[in-house]
Amino acid sequence: MEMEKLLTQQRAWFRTGATLGSTARKKALEALYQAVKNMEGDIALALERDLGKAPCESYLCETGLVLHEIRYHLAHVKRWMSAGPGPVPWLHFPARSEIRPRPLGVTLIISPWNYPFHLCLMPLIGALSAGCCAVVKPSEYAPATAQVVERVLKRALPREQAAVVQGGREETEKLLEQPFDHIFFTGSQAVGRVVMGAAAKNLTPVTLELGGKSPVILDRTADLKTAARRIAFGKVLNAGQTCVAPDYLLLEQGLQEQFLIHYRAALDDFFPGGNLDQMARMVSRRHFEEKKKLLAGQNAAIGGGWDDGAGKISPAVLVDVDPSSPVMQEEIFAPILPVIPWRTLDEAIAFVRDRPRPLALYLFTRDKGVERRVLGECDFGGGCVNDTVIHLASPGLPFGGVGPSGMGQYHGKYSFDAFSHPQAIVRRGSRPHIPVRDLPYTGGKERLARWMLR
Repeated sequence: MEMEKLLTQQRAWFRTGATLGSTARKKALEALYQAVKNMEGDIALALERDLGKAPCESYLCETGLVLHEIRYHLAHVKRWMSAGPGPVPWLHFPARSEIRPRPLGVTLIISPWNYPFHLCLMPLIGALSAGCCAVVKPSEYAPATAQVVERVLKRALPREQAAVVQGGREETEKLLEQPFDHIFFTGSQAVGRVVMGAAAKNLTPVTLELGGKSPVILDRTADLKTAARRIAFGKVLNAGQTCVAPDYLLLEQGLQEQFLIHYRAALDDFFPGGNLDQMARMVSRRHFEEKKKLLAGQNAAIGGGWDDGAGKISPAVLVDVDPSSPVMQEEIFAPILPVIPWRTLDEAIAFVRDRPRPLALYLFTRDKGVERRVLGECDFGGGCVNDTVIHLASPGLPFGGVGPSGMGQYHGKYSFDAFSHPQAIVRRGSRPHIPVRDLPYTGGKERLARWMLR
């Protein structure tokens, strides 16, 4: 009943038109920006409590990106929400047409635990920018951050415009029963199926940001030192608990020994003396135990250990990996990098194409022909050439998966579009009226219609 009441309150607020004007949208975004700025310390502390994140990483990957996204929307939202002209076929002449972005209405945002602040607020920015109201459901696996998110929204916005619902699976299931106008979900493929099934009962459109095993392809033309460092960065960021982390490495045969030397050197630079204090920990004991099992029976050329007390897996590189082993059957979500050798580019491309389409793909090469082939023949959500992860940090680029790795895009204008409906309007005067479409149909009318629609 409480959730139904909240939905009713937000729908009533939306229908007043209070969220629609450009001034109202910018005011909401500015209030959210100020609340986040004022609570930066609380946010960093909550992220440290939930995931052991270092303050710098919390700013780079969570708070800083959120603030940057809000500034981007503030700079562009007035232009985005303006009606734009559309084409008019000769058959409807004389007429004018326009496309009007309309907010979808009252939306539900369900976020995960791995970036518990970033992935709550980033879609919310798009909802506010588009003129929607939103109910936000943070992850119960990051409870300190979930509480901070609620405090931020209470400080910034009225509950009728943006509200937080705390809780676990039961609360999520109850929310999914409600007839929201849009559902934005970030999380696992398994839960994504549940969300989509629940949304279907109310014919609610969804945006699904899921995951998958994101490959890295590296050939002999690449700068091995730089490649190893950038792959290591993407792999240890948030202890590998990143939906676009490089999941496994497809390495051209003959490069393994040199790659391992450079990867080990990168880890030595990142963690002097092997001190992992600045790397995040596994989010829970259950997650930690599951990731330890992935190392069983594997040949670890680097790492392969863990710290039970700290709940941390040491950064590891696995060699001689059987593609059918458990570590290659699921998204790893830990700082563990399996290496699979390839002899021809055809083999590497086939390895990727024979598996579900990933959220990201990373290619390290200086050969433009290789780049054209990999980008042209492999399907994936987004990615980088000669780097990892950074494509998701630009508000000017769409972020999202394809097939089992996701449905829909967001960030920047794409977030605005995700929470908007492009409404088509055709305007005609009463005169002149050209009766080509009117009955009775004649040969002359058909000839004229064929000319107009050619």
